[in-house]
Amino acid sequence: MNDAVADLFDKRRLTLIAGPCIAESLELCLTIARAVQEMCLRHDVGFIFKASFDKANRTSLAGARGPGLAAGLEMLARVRDELHVPVLTDIHAPEQAAPAADVVDVLQIPAFLCRQTDLLVAAAKTKKPVNIKKGQFLAPEDMRHAANKHKESGGGPLSVTERGACFGYHNLVVDMRGLVTMREVTAAAVVFDATHSVQLPGAGDGSTGGERRFAPVLARAAAAVGIDGLFVEVHPHPERALSDGPNSLTPALLDETLRSVCAIDAARRRFA
Repeated sequence: MNDAVADLFDKRRLTLIAGPCIAESLELCLTIARAVQEMCLRHDVGFIFKASFDKANRTSLAGARGPGLAAGLEMLARVRDELHVPVLTDIHAPEQAAPAADVVDVLQIPAFLCRQTDLLVAAAKTKKPVNIKKGQFLAPEDMRHAANKHKESGGGPLSVTERGACFGYHNLVVDMRGLVTMREVTAAAVVFDATHSVQLPGAGDGSTGGERRFAPVLARAAAAVGIDGLFVEVHPHPERALSDGPNSLTPALLDETLRSVCAIDAARRRFA
């Protein structure tokens, strides 16, 4: 495993999973990856670049989907090779697992699909590290079932991610106790998704809204509770992002957030 990937799955130090929601272009991916890589070096945290080749769960048909499997994986391979950083992407169907695993360092199971047995089994059989996002509809303790499917299928290193739970209509809430519970019931590395947790699902009249100003607040709270990884979507111009712009952080806001999160994480580890 790449050092940054091992840092996350072996729980050795805080690791940042960050990138644009959609792999909009190679130029954008490289620009964001370079900026975040430099930040992570300064803050002494691991870095895994993330971008999606397809967004299969858009609110409307008009929503941007991404470049597709072949073009998206080619972009991720270029980022990996040019910057020497590990890369992560999500898969939505079992047949995507093997081709994605040939390119990326970590496979991700989207929150809406965390109970899809065939998808979990296909990802596990690649033997690649897998990050499973907890469904917005799922209790933290129920993530043991997703983790067991992965383990019983011969899967490799595993992490589980909190990304908020449905709270009425068009809103999510984060129960920080869930970070502790998921660690206890899965024994996996635990990641907190700060930007998807501040989404306002379906609140954008055909798209998902978001409240980016609360992402740093929740990230600091999660660091105090105890996490192995922090997941953040970042874009230099969120207002022009093809997906998740309202909750994406700018590079400047991410840098500011990392500074405080790392300080809290270091203090927690001293007393843990």
